[in-house]
Order: sequence, then structure tokens, then C-alpha cells
Amino acid sequence: MFRRIIQIDEEKCNGCGACAVACHEGAIGMVDGKAKLLREDYCDGLGDCLPTCPTGAITFVEREAAAYDEASVLATKAGEKQLLDCSSSATKAEEKQKLPCGCPGTAARAIKRQETISVATAPQESELRQWPVQIKLVPTHAPWFEGARLLVAADCTAYAYANFHQDFIKGHITLVGCPKLDEVDYAIKLTEIIRNNDIRSVTVVRMEVPCCGGIENAVKGALQDSGKMIPWSVVTISTDGNVL
Repeated sequence: MFRRIIQIDEEKCNGCGACAVACHEGAIGMVDGKAKLLREDYCDGLGDCLPTCPTGAITFVEREAAAYDEASVLATKAGEKQLLDCSSSATKAEEKQKLPCGCPGTAARAIKRQETISVATAPQESELRQWPVQIKLVPTHAPWFEGARLLVAADCTAYAYANFHQDFIKGHITLVGCPKLDEVDYAIKLTEIIRNNDIRSVTVVRMEVPCCGGIENAVKGALQDSGKMIPWSVVTISTDGNVL
């Protein structure tokens, strides 16, 4: 039948999983870090998922699609509830491993470190060269942008990578943000910064989790929209703090 149904733009999807949580019918799931419409017949076309998407990856389309099967949706929900009831004896440790929103980046894990004996050394100085650093707060015109080597980093990277100041911030103007938590389009702000200033290069530092691809895509889009040919590179940090 010809009806209204959602459409997900994989290029825009940052893998946050918010739409999968908002879809009460279970039509949307996460596949390889991206939201997918898994069951056309489970999509009621009402769009509870639309306002939850931070990147605008979900839209309505009118096309041929299987009719909404409310009976199957209700039966599936009943089956899921029964499974949850049966699993009530699961240990707390097992419960902590469940993903809170279907996003791979929220999977809980412990990172074991080998304890070392610390030797007293001089405190390391900060390499930060400007303030503010949040992409949402930084002005698009500032004297320190002229001739700058720009560092655009996901905020978790500074916590995961031990030598972040020396290896990344040093010699750069630093902008940080979280594409999953900030409900803004970084590409718009970054485009203005790159277009209106003499930026020499751009380095993106992101985490390995899928939702962090949003910050990489924002920089890529900003470079294209600015109309400038600027050297840029991407460094990916693993959740245990290593460069991949």
C-alpha cells in the first residue's frame, strides 16, 4: 500500500540510538552503529522518532510500504515483557553491561591498568592557548584564529588519551564538543570559522565509538562548504586510550 513512513539518511546518522529508544513499536534498530528501519510493518508513520534525532537524519516519505501491523507489534511487546520478567534474576553485573539506549558507545566496560610507582616530577603545564573551547561558545571571529592550526576534538578524547596536551593541543587552537549530547549542527559554526579566518590546517581527534563520527562529518562538511582547500587529518582514540 502507498502510505507515509520514515526514512533514515545513513550519512547524517551519528549512531546515537535515540530514535531506537523513541520508537515504541520496535521498528528501528541499530546495525553496525547506524539506525535502520528494520520492520516497515512496525512503523506506524506517526514519527515519535523524528524530534529525538539530533542530526535531522529522519524524515517522512510517501511510498509503497507494508501496512502497519498493530497486532504483530503488540504481540512482540508482550513477548519482550515476558523475557524481561524471566530475566529478573540476572546479576547486577550483567545488568550494568546492557546498553542504556542501543548506542554502542554507551556500552559499559572496565579498563584494567597496571599500577606503577609514581616518581615526583615537575607538574606538566597546560598547552591551551585560548578560551572558550566549546564549539557552541567560541566566537567565529577571534584574533587567535588567524594563521591557526585548528584542533577539533570530541571532549572524551582528552580524558581517554593521557598525553593529550603535549600530543594534540600544543601549537593548536582547540575546539571541543560532543555530537551526541549537543543538539546543534557543528558544521554551521565551523564553516564560518574556516571561511572567515586564515586557518592553516585542521586536525580532528575523535573516539572510536560510532556517535563520534558526527564531529568528523561536521568538519568534513565545514571544509566543503567553506570553499577552502585546507590540509586536514583525523586521529581516532580507542576507549582504552590508545591511538588507532
